[in-house]
Amino acid sequence: MNAVTEPETLSELIADCALIPATLQAESRPPAPATASPWEVDEVCHAQVAELDAYV
Repeated sequence: MNAVTEPETLSELIADCALIPATLQAESRPPAPATASPWEVDEVCHAQVAELDAYV
């Protein structure tokens, strides 16, 4: 593969990525995303669609 051009095949891409120095590779996994709070319907939310039969 020529260093000036993009890899044209998956094999070339894999070979190119294998040349990445270990110091530039990720050392650990990123932290897990935070868990979202449970969704709840309150009276204000319900009042917005109370008259709309398609949503009730």
